[in-house]
Amino acid sequence: MRIPFNRPSFTGHEKKYLLDAVERGHISGGGYYTRCCEQFLARELGVHRALLTTSCTDALEMVALLLDIQPGDEVIVPSYTFTSTANAFSLRGAHIIFADIRPDTMNLDEKKWMQKISARTKAVVAVHYAGVGCDMDDIISVAAQHGVKVVEDNAHGLFGSYRGRPLGTMGILATQSFHETKNFNCGEGGALLINDQELVERAEILLEKGTNRQQFFRGMVDKYTWVDLGSSYVLADALAAVLYAQFEQRHDIMSARKAIWSRYDQQLAAWAHARGVQRPFVPEYCQQAYHMYYLIFQDMETRQRFFKHLADHDIMSVFHYIPLHLSPMGKKYGARPGDCPVAEKMSDRLARLPFYSTLSEADQEKVISTILSFK
Repeated sequence: MRIPFNRPSFTGHEKKYLLDAVERGHISGGGYYTRCCEQFLARELGVHRALLTTSCTDALEMVALLLDIQPGDEVIVPSYTFTSTANAFSLRGAHIIFADIRPDTMNLDEKKWMQKISARTKAVVAVHYAGVGCDMDDIISVAAQHGVKVVEDNAHGLFGSYRGRPLGTMGILATQSFHETKNFNCGEGGALLINDQELVERAEILLEKGTNRQQFFRGMVDKYTWVDLGSSYVLADALAAVLYAQFEQRHDIMSARKAIWSRYDQQLAAWAHARGVQRPFVPEYCQQAYHMYYLIFQDMETRQRFFKHLADHDIMSVFHYIPLHLSPMGKKYGARPGDCPVAEKMSDRLARLPFYSTLSEADQEKVISTILSFK
């Protein structure tokens, strides 16, 4: 049987809660399960407000609106990230500035990104790659010196932490993903985490298509109307029901993923060391979210042979991001090959292994034994 790279994992009361949402007669956004999820995130992470969105992409678009990004503003993003990280700000007219990553954690290089700051820099986005925290103290310190807002793209890192602080709680705003490839999923979904109380009211307006609908529900106004920009960012309550069932299984899901990650790391350590293959690096001050396991080979040719070797044994392995500064859109912002050399080098050599919460030990052992036979 073929072992996929990813498989959506359902381990709790997803079907029961989905049916309950239907029976409650409210499957659009803002229902019972939406409130359950938002309260859960706010309570567990300690943020002022959490808002469920249709995707992490939409949450990032809300960030750009909340920060009043205007044409000509510059936003710094790591080149090694998904397109949404840049797209959200591009849509507001921002000029995207690409920064390089560290070769160990694959995160924004906290020692180099400040070289990209200019008088027009409005924000920097820290992407916690693979659920391992960026060096937030350095990033926040430098940003504060230059009046730059720090945003956390925490699509990979829910319940990870940096120096004891939950990821997603240190920037002014943060975003989460609940896409089917993530630790906690509802097919498609996301969340905006708000760490500045002054942004909560406007965020609720943006979420509700630019209306003050939430104020109406609270009895603060006698009718609601169009008061700001906004869009249809609200996650359906039917999907929130699926997500809440996953949140209830938080500890079991994280425990399962930790076991899978640790098994890969322990059993592949000697093999990787002997062949000069780089394994994931987690700084001692980070508690990772166990989102993925990857290997970095010496060159692209070896990685491609590795992909074929696994495919020949019915195992799927994939690469990850193509650096954004090398993309057609990146070139429109004046980026050129060589601008982010670490991102370029790592992208050509990285391979992600099958990783999902219900990956059986037998299937994982097959993956590991197949890797160990790779020459």
